[in-house]
Amino acid sequence: MVYEGILQQVIEFLGTFAFAISGIRHAAAKQFDWFGGYVCGIAVAIGGGTIRDVMLGVTPFWMTNPFYMICTALALVFVIIFAKYMEGLRNTWFVFDTLGLALFTIAGIQKSLILGQPYWVAIIMGCITGSAGGIIRDVLLNNEPVIFQREIYAMAAVLGGIVYWLSDYLLFPIEVTVIASFLIICLMRFLAVRYHLSLPTLKQE
Repeated sequence: MVYEGILQQVIEFLGTFAFAISGIRHAAAKQFDWFGGYVCGIAVAIGGGTIRDVMLGVTPFWMTNPFYMICTALALVFVIIFAKYMEGLRNTWFVFDTLGLALFTIAGIQKSLILGQPYWVAIIMGCITGSAGGIIRDVLLNNEPVIFQREIYAMAAVLGGIVYWLSDYLLFPIEVTVIASFLIICLMRFLAVRYHLSLPTLKQE
């Protein structure tokens, strides 16, 4: 249990950095100033986890440890320093956003399980943790939320959660479970964008 708690913290730290970079890069595309970029980074990094913790009835994770605020500040410095190099990397924001989605989905699942929630709740909490921050970011930037676009986003988190549950049910080691869930989410996102995969659209008639 202690090991899983430490692993969950490590995943949340990595997810915070990845998501913060994604939010800051989106803000840079809109030519926000440094403070605006930091706000967007914070929105993505802690938004989903905050909603999750409120729904689970616990103190939001960032209120118990200032590292998440510091981590977002470091992400801002990283983007400022390496902006010239990152600009040359096509779809860099997409890579960081995908990494953040995968890491935060796993973190949400693990925290829910640690708090004694059943797996179906844990999968929902994982999806919220991974995708809600991006919704807040898109609202701040006046963009259409990514989960309402035709690309597969939240469903990748749900699929990763199902893989996590199956791996745990088959008694795989926690390391294998985390890696399998992480790879499935990332692979699903990359394949969906590469081959323009999406769920069927609703028809008006």
